[in-house]
Amino acid sequence: MKRNLLALTAAVALACGGFGVALAKTGPAGHRFGLEHLTKSLNLTPDQQAKVQPILDQTRPQILAIHEDAAQKTRTILDNVVAQIRPLLTPEQQKKLDAQRKASQDLRTAHKEMRDALKD
Repeated sequence: MKRNLLALTAAVALACGGFGVALAKTGPAGHRFGLEHLTKSLNLTPDQQAKVQPILDQTRPQILAIHEDAAQKTRTILDNVVAQIRPLLTPEQQKKLDAQRKASQDLRTAHKEMRDALKD
């Protein structure tokens, strides 16, 4: 039972941190679908790049809003999961879980600060 509980706790902690890392990799410009990526993967001409960039710029705020909404919903669900799991843990396990959650929160904060700095 304890082994399963520890595995579940680890999975939740990884999901919290993993989601933050995934958001950090996409970056504020939606790097996975940015102009640089498209130019390299599709060998876009300069004329095509000039036409594609405004389309990407126009959709970027919508994509970021969707990402933020999904992140908030995921955090809410994970907070609920942790609230149910935490009382089942030993004090030592609770400290570890709290440290993992703080690290995840710190990562989200750093990502937000990076996004905000790049907007300016």
